[in-house]
Amino acid sequence: MKICILIPAHNEEKEIGRLVREVRAKGLDVLVVDDGSKDGTAAIARAQGAEVLKNDPRRGKGFSLKRGFDHAVGKGYDGVITMDGDGQHDTDDLARFLAAAQTTPRGVVNGTRMRDAGAMPLVRRLTNRFMSWMISAISGQRIEDSQCGYRYVSCDLLRQITLTSNDFEIETEVLLKSCKAGCSVISIPIKTIYRDEKSKINPVKDTCRFFAYLWRELRNKNN
Repeated sequence: MKICILIPAHNEEKEIGRLVREVRAKGLDVLVVDDGSKDGTAAIARAQGAEVLKNDPRRGKGFSLKRGFDHAVGKGYDGVITMDGDGQHDTDDLARFLAAAQTTPRGVVNGTRMRDAGAMPLVRRLTNRFMSWMISAISGQRIEDSQCGYRYVSCDLLRQITLTSNDFEIETEVLLKSCKAGCSVISIPIKTIYRDEKSKINPVKDTCRFFAYLWRELRNKNN
């Protein structure tokens, strides 16, 4: 399978070089979508062997992922593995995604942190369990970690669905629209590395966006 590793990044010069270097060492292509960074993210990623697309001005994680998905589909990849640019995702787990993608070539392989969530901050852990429960109920499939940004999505599926979210609610949109398209979502455990980085998620604004998106999906489902 021809796989692209897609990394949306905003001001991630501290980790992006190591991340791209480790992925490239595994023989995988890397696409970084630099979302209006003011630091050296784009230059460092490019120097380490990544293809770089740049948003100017900043457009949001959802917009960056959509742009990256479109680019990967246009380049003829079979699938995309998304990773966050802040260093929280362990590149050693890529082997698990690649193996699982072989058995689920047209669906989604979703990383889950919830089987060993002791290191996750308590508020984030509780919020994630609640959101995952809601997504599971709506989708009709068990989704262990609905907000995890480490996942494989097949390009066949990306051709079938239309994504509209421009911010963090895109994690939910990909799952719900994949399930609606009749695709299976399987979960595999991943390691998550928590440092002292500050989350880019706004707890009020992005939670409101999450529920607004869910409401639109439920309303469309019932119409």
